[in-house]
Amino acid sequence: MDSEEDIIILDVRTQEEYDTGHIEGAVLLPNTEIRDKAEDVLKDKDQKILVYCRSGNRSQMAAAELISMGYTQVYDFGGIIDWPY
Repeated sequence: MDSEEDIIILDVRTQEEYDTGHIEGAVLLPNTEIRDKAEDVLKDKDQKILVYCRSGNRSQMAAAELISMGYTQVYDFGGIIDWPY
């Protein structure tokens, strides 16, 4: 079973949105910067990555982009607008 350390929670919203509240331990990588910065931030392409944004649109695009870049365990977590925590 995976431990929490084996999972990256990726927030693909803007810095401003992240600063107003985010999932504890989440890594910020705005979806507009994924193509340029993903390989610097996400070193292990086989690591499990849970992607979220505000409503689910950007996380879906970001997850598809990461998969196209060779990441193997990318999961679209959707939007935190509906998240009760």
